[in-house]
Amino acid sequence: MTNKSNGDRVALVTGANKGIGLEIARQLGKQKITILIGARDERHGHEAANRLRDEGIDAHFVRLDVTDQMTIEAAAAQVEREFGKLDILVNNAGIFIEDTPPSQLDMGGLRRTYDTNFFGAFAVLKVMLPLLKKSEAGRVVNMSSGLGSLAQTGDPDYEFAEVNALAYNSSKTALNALTVQFANELRGTPIKINSADPGYVATDMNSHAGYRTVEQGAMVAVRLATLPADGPTGGFFDENGALPW
Repeated sequence: MTNKSNGDRVALVTGANKGIGLEIARQLGKQKITILIGARDERHGHEAANRLRDEGIDAHFVRLDVTDQMTIEAAAAQVEREFGKLDILVNNAGIFIEDTPPSQLDMGGLRRTYDTNFFGAFAVLKVMLPLLKKSEAGRVVNMSSGLGSLAQTGDPDYEFAEVNALAYNSSKTALNALTVQFANELRGTPIKINSADPGYVATDMNSHAGYRTVEQGAMVAVRLATLPADGPTGGFFDENGALPW
């Protein structure tokens, strides 16, 4: 990597080697933003970065496993060394591994889900925050889900009411709470942090059963990642607007 001038924007997307994360990286990269592909697998991460470079995007692989504190800190040190700041962080890495009702969920599955979907996002945000504070307009997007909305999942008429996935759903609810609390702390600073619901997108996570494309799913995250100075913070949005908590 080469050092960038202070005016160039730099975006880190976790879990960006495929699916929605890769598409978010692509759409941001088309806006002439330097893209850091955060991924735990080096081969897949490099392949993703190479694909974007072939499309004319300034993309680079950064090894980052959101469940491994050492890789998070190493990634932050690399960003600091090579760019001096971070303008956009998209906490996209997530897992959905349960196929049982809440009463049958084992503690291991619950902990593993939270390790990635909640604790991982917290760890990355905390370590990257000093770099975001060096940006003129830091933006953080936490990739949540409509399944994280208590208002929606508590409604028996909700489109996905039958998806009673305690670990996944509650981890996204917790992620939304993280969004609110960090937004409260950072209110009055140039940093804006919001949660995004990409909708039911066809990805590996759902065996490509979703009816939305990755291009559609990435739109809300890209919008929140590039908000103007008068944009919202501490909110939960899909592409149509604000969602209920």
